[in-house]
Amino acid sequence: MDAGKRTINDIFNGNRILEIPFFQRSYVWGDDQWERLLEDMENVSQSNKPYFLGSVILKQQSTNTGKGVGDVRTVIDGQQRLTTLNIFFKVLCLKTGQNSTFERIFKLINNDIALLHNHNDIDAFNTILNLSDLKDVHGNDSITLAYHYFRKNINPDHLNFNNILSKILFVGIDLDENEDEQQIFDTINSLGVKLTTAELLKNYFFNRDELSTYDTYWRNIFEKDDDAKNYWDREITAGRLKRTFIDLFFFSYLQIKIQDKTLNVKTEDKIEFSKVEHLFESYKSFIKNYLGGNKKVILEEIRSYALLFMENFDYTIIEKELTEKSGIERINAIIFGLDTTTLIPYVLYILKNVVNDKSRNELFDFIETFIMRRMIIHANTKNYNQLFTDRLISNDILSKKQFMEFLEGQTDKINFLPSDEELKNGFNSSYLVNKQAAGILYFIESKIRNRSLQSTQLLGVNKYSLEHIMPKKWENHWSKLSSQEDKIKRNRKLLTLGNLTIITQALNSTIRDASWNIKRKGKADKKGLNVYSAGLETMSHYLTLDEWNEQTIEDRAKFLYNKAKKIWQI
Repeated sequence: MDAGKRTINDIFNGNRILEIPFFQRSYVWGDDQWERLLEDMENVSQSNKPYFLGSVILKQQSTNTGKGVGDVRTVIDGQQRLTTLNIFFKVLCLKTGQNSTFERIFKLINNDIALLHNHNDIDAFNTILNLSDLKDVHGNDSITLAYHYFRKNINPDHLNFNNILSKILFVGIDLDENEDEQQIFDTINSLGVKLTTAELLKNYFFNRDELSTYDTYWRNIFEKDDDAKNYWDREITAGRLKRTFIDLFFFSYLQIKIQDKTLNVKTEDKIEFSKVEHLFESYKSFIKNYLGGNKKVILEEIRSYALLFMENFDYTIIEKELTEKSGIERINAIIFGLDTTTLIPYVLYILKNVVNDKSRNELFDFIETFIMRRMIIHANTKNYNQLFTDRLISNDILSKKQFMEFLEGQTDKINFLPSDEELKNGFNSSYLVNKQAAGILYFIESKIRNRSLQSTQLLGVNKYSLEHIMPKKWENHWSKLSSQEDKIKRNRKLLTLGNLTIITQALNSTIRDASWNIKRKGKADKKGLNVYSAGLETMSHYLTLDEWNEQTIEDRAKFLYNKAKKIWQI
């Protein structure tokens, strides 16, 4: 890697092709950016002082390109700035009668355009850069609009061509062909640069002369229309990172593929390929070492899995009433409502390989049982990644019976299925984070409510918040306790599931810490649990009680346990 200051003449040297990845997203600058650039160019013209215009990252391509020049580089970062500067200088030179100067700087020795654009913008960009006069150009794309903006607003009297050319500087980073551009991008993400794994993969899989293949295996799936783009671009928190759906998909597919026994992927490589931070490099390494470098051999399979993914994984389920029926809807609520994205590779594997609806839903029901029972007892989840991205897939676990036998056959018992007794203890003693506790109560509620008799609809899981029925600050308004031992017992009990309820709206602070009677009924215009827990089967009976204490908490924990034991039977 070579980094340093770069001038325009350093970047465009007459014998270098700068190639924007052909399937990169379109040029997106608009009026605000064009206006800022023009103002800056006028200031540079007047001040004659150096002006840094950001970073440009170029990656060396193999010289065996057939393009007739010795230096071909991929534009990793700088597409928007370099494109805009080409259009700006083109218009300025046409207005000042210096088109030959423009072509000397921004074209190759053979008069070809030095900046090769992406498939969305190449026609419009080439049309403008090949103009011989400032004639009207039709089009609503951003490239053409940029041309019209500068055509209208550039005043040659306010601009000094030579000053701009010599004083504009970039932070230039040149990578050799073996260096990892994804790592570079991760390093400079804090500067607002964003390049997804999907963008890198798209340009890795398809060449400029493969538009038909690109349409079949990429555009018609990931970029078919605005709905498809919005789906795949949705960003969610997965573990400690924010990740798009399309990145989640490509990670999940790779985890499934590396378990293919015919490929004999080494254990150390499986570990490396499971690191989400280096997904693009993992694909390149996997294809090179296990597919003989044939990038096209997995495209049909990727297409098939991607269609399944889009058809089944639905983030919006957290905003809707959850069905009581076992199936993918409840699995989605666990994944996206309870932050359990580690399930996705295994669930995708099931969707692909279990075609019988009854068998598939039975397995989904058991996955829910496994996850929820462990959540209730606050079991460790640190091995879920290995379990759901490796062991269950590599062992072809595709039925409830197989899953149960797999758990029973484990020697380490880390991923155990909690017994009824452990479940009971969980309701009485587990201290859970708010999202987990609210999720457990919500999932029980979704199963036990009588929808035909209920006048209130169950909302989506993300519409509820968690409330401690006996508040943590109970000493001000609740019954006094004489002994320290009793106080310790109460402080422990109020943190357990028997003392927690989901509510549709957070209580006012004056109600939250009030006595049981006021907390139920509210006071003046401030509503209480009677309103915000209305219609909940997990709470409605208890709102009729005149007293709430440790015994009531234990009684409700027993009630919830009996419901959970029946819902998540083993």
